[in-house]
Amino acid sequence: MASSVLNDLLEMGFEEPRAELAVKRSGHLEGALEWLEKNQDKPLDEISAPATDSLSDEDNPNAEPPALKAGEVAQSLVCKECGKKFRSNAQATFHASKTQHVDFDESTEEIAPLTEEEKKARLEELRQKLAEKRAGTSEQDKIDRKKNDDIRRKSTKETQDIKEDLQKKEQLKEAAAKRKEKQDEIAAKARIKAKIAADKEVRRSKAEKDKAEREGRAPPPVPAVTSMPTTSGPIASKPASAYTEARLRLQTAGGNLQKSFPVETTLFEVAAALTEDNGVEVQSFTQNYPKKVFDQLDFGATLKELGLVPSASLIIR
Repeated sequence: MASSVLNDLLEMGFEEPRAELAVKRSGHLEGALEWLEKNQDKPLDEISAPATDSLSDEDNPNAEPPALKAGEVAQSLVCKECGKKFRSNAQATFHASKTQHVDFDESTEEIAPLTEEEKKARLEELRQKLAEKRAGTSEQDKIDRKKNDDIRRKSTKETQDIKEDLQKKEQLKEAAAKRKEKQDEIAAKARIKAKIAADKEVRRSKAEKDKAEREGRAPPPVPAVTSMPTTSGPIASKPASAYTEARLRLQTAGGNLQKSFPVETTLFEVAAALTEDNGVEVQSFTQNYPKKVFDQLDFGATLKELGLVPSASLIIR
């Protein structure tokens, strides 16, 4: 009997673990269908946890009551809150525990078993509920997958933007470090050359003095110390290295701009300032005389390194 009921449930499309539990709880098709209907939304772990191999009629809410004896009045219980009828106290107790309904009344009405037509109608109803549940689950899965994809794409884009921003900052730091290293190297070489020249001059003067003393002549006059020109004397022109600022005349599609930058400013920083202050997107700078095009490969060089000091006229492309 149990094997036949289980096969019927499996043919209807129920999962085998749930079907087996339903058969154990009831032992017949009608009770199994009622049990499956009541527990269709519960996870398998929850409904199988209290399961045992055999249940007494006291513990089994779907157990069939014993057959009525001759002359015995049929009795049942009716929930006055929802109108549902039950064959046994155990079924009514189970209903109360699940719905919190506590108002029951006795009835002399005998609850007849389901007819074949009622069984078929109940089965069809269960099939429709299962189909609706699966369709709803599938649609919800699609919505959840789309949300997860949107979150993943947004997170990927934000991460990429952060990486690009960090890379740009790192490039600027590296360019500044290289410029400082180069300047320090040039200054060190200049100091060494000056010291060598000074030592050489001291040795030459000492040799000439010693020679004059041996020959009995007056020593030659000590040469004046060469110093950097100051503002107290006439200065024809300053070398490019003496300037600290570069004046740029920038020709854009919207007109000409005059801007000044420190000589250590890179072309990249000039382009960024034009974009931020004037909304001008810069791809390259063109110098008419001498003719030269500074593209993005030159953007890491300073105005001083590119010979744009003390002033220059550039066309923005």
